[in-house]
Amino acid sequence: MSFIEAVGRLQKEDPAPLYLQLQKVLREAIKNRIILAEDAIPPERDLAEDFEVSRITVRKAIDGLVSEGLLTRRRGAGTFVATRVEKSFSKLSSFSEDMISRGRKPHSVWVSKSAGAVTPEEALSLGLSPGSLVYRFHRIRYADDATMALEYSTIPGYCLPSIEAVQNSLYEALERAGHRPVRALQRLRAISFSTDQAETLGIRAGDPGLFIERRGFLSDGRAAEFTQSYYRGDAYDVVAELNDL
Repeated sequence: MSFIEAVGRLQKEDPAPLYLQLQKVLREAIKNRIILAEDAIPPERDLAEDFEVSRITVRKAIDGLVSEGLLTRRRGAGTFVATRVEKSFSKLSSFSEDMISRGRKPHSVWVSKSAGAVTPEEALSLGLSPGSLVYRFHRIRYADDATMALEYSTIPGYCLPSIEAVQNSLYEALERAGHRPVRALQRLRAISFSTDQAETLGIRAGDPGLFIERRGFLSDGRAAEFTQSYYRGDAYDVVAELNDL
């Protein structure tokens, strides 16, 4: 079965603009799992021929679905149905735990690890005295083979025996040291990725993202973590459960 036979044709008698019709056809095909997460859609040229529309119409339709987070462009590879990850704020969990619970394979690429004196911003966020030792970790987070986020973490020196204690999972290292956070405060805001950030993640400059700042605390009230993460907006959703108590 061809792609157009699977998803359906446009209704030329429909007064709606053709790019909106094409968006609707593709959106419904994704929703009904006719095309699945991680599936590639045909190139713009082929879509234009199959649906008998211009490539400008196809590009406009795809741009809209990319903005919605339903499709994602991969440099040099094509356009794919996005696999979105939902992050629940009802449980304090690590990135790796979130990915594994959703059947994804997490891994990280370390950009840097360093130790040094706390900066004024870090001291304010972590409640540390000037000159206190902190460990800093910067990494790119992946789910399967797709980039998901840029992450910058600062950990007080009293939470880890050494910087070498962190190999793959930061939270595992904190747990081994007996200093895994038991509660956290998180702040979120929408962002647009800078040119450097976008190049690192393999997306376009200006693409939407989600900035999440987390401050984690130990049971005795001391700070254990100050993490700033920049998540791709086309791959990550935040879900919060609300109760009327």
